[in-house]
Amino acid sequence: MLELLLWPFIAGLVLTGIHAYFGLHVLARGIVFVDLSLAQVAALGITVAILAGHPVQSAAAYWYALAFAIGGAVLFALARRYEHAVQQEAVIGIVYAVCAALGVIALDRAPQGAEHIKQILIGSILTVGPQEVAKLAALYSAIGLVHWLLRRPLLAASFDAARRHGSPGQVFLWDVIFYGSFALVVTSSVRIAGVLLVFSYLIVPAAIAGLFATSVRSKLMIGWALGAGITAIGLGASWIGDLPTGPAIVAAFGATTALVALGFALRHASFLLMGKFLAGASAVVGILLFAFPQMDHPWLDVVEKAAPSTQDLFLTSGERDTRRDSLESIEFASAEIERLRSLEQDVRWGKQHMEQEKQERLRQYLAGRSEILAGDQLVLQELRAQARARQRYGLGIPLFLLGASAFVFLMRRQKIQHRPDGTADMRL
Repeated sequence: MLELLLWPFIAGLVLTGIHAYFGLHVLARGIVFVDLSLAQVAALGITVAILAGHPVQSAAAYWYALAFAIGGAVLFALARRYEHAVQQEAVIGIVYAVCAALGVIALDRAPQGAEHIKQILIGSILTVGPQEVAKLAALYSAIGLVHWLLRRPLLAASFDAARRHGSPGQVFLWDVIFYGSFALVVTSSVRIAGVLLVFSYLIVPAAIAGLFATSVRSKLMIGWALGAGITAIGLGASWIGDLPTGPAIVAAFGATTALVALGFALRHASFLLMGKFLAGASAVVGILLFAFPQMDHPWLDVVEKAAPSTQDLFLTSGERDTRRDSLESIEFASAEIERLRSLEQDVRWGKQHMEQEKQERLRQYLAGRSEILAGDQLVLQELRAQARARQRYGLGIPLFLLGASAFVFLMRRQKIQHRPDGTADMRL
């Protein structure tokens, strides 16, 4: 595991190092989707290279992509100069849409066009090697050094609104340097990580860091730590769940963002507001269970899995015995089918020898076992339907009454806490 994931993890650290920094600039400039747009421009360059007969991972395809991305960078720098006439974000969106459409049209004419689109989107970070990581690290270090030497004007162009509109010529020069170096970074990153993962490295660490810090240096430190941690989590989830590596890391970024947002919401929410939310949710799930008992109720499925007695209470003694027997039969049949399918695979691939007649018997036995398993599962579904028909009264109505009563009580409590002088104490 460590040997397989070591270089993808190091590549993730390299990507985090440069993209978290550029993400701070992007958020400060208010051009969140410039990364997707530049990546799409670079992808159009790769598409043109494919039509010209060059492989996706070839040096020629890279230079095509870089040339297109530099052209897009200059266009965005010009658009910022004239943002009083047209919003820069509008230009970014138009460029993205047009390049995406042109890329689809072009790849429709290319062999294996769908595979090329998939590779551009999700990349192939799992197969990255030490030489590719070393090249990326050297390139990004050089770009980082340039930005460090020019840090004052570049930071002012992004973070200092007063100096941003000072000298148009100077602002345009710094914008060209910023967008040009950013295009170089995006083009190089998309080749190994794909558009979606590069966008996540750019935006998520910088956005979350902005919630905890105000200075650029502090945001950068937090963004680097987040990027490294989320990369490790995503790679681990990919290994454990046998998932595509790039999308797994993107999902880890999304889950982290959701958890941070939930934490901030709970932190700033009053107890009264949280109580009203829980009471309202209880009333809603109760009325849904009463009105539509046969629809999917995920919350009730979770409760029944954790505490099977929740369903057993609404079954007769005979139904409970049938349910218990069906569960035991399903457990035994599932284990038997898994064992026999493994045996069948070994025979198919030549790991074990079995006569043709026995192979046919094995196939028929597997088919029979699968039918028995399906029958037991159908019995469980019917028993759950019967339990739901009774739970609508035993659970649905009490949940609705309890939730609605609590919601009304909390609303009245809020009105009572409203003081005559016009102020309100929202705390319980």
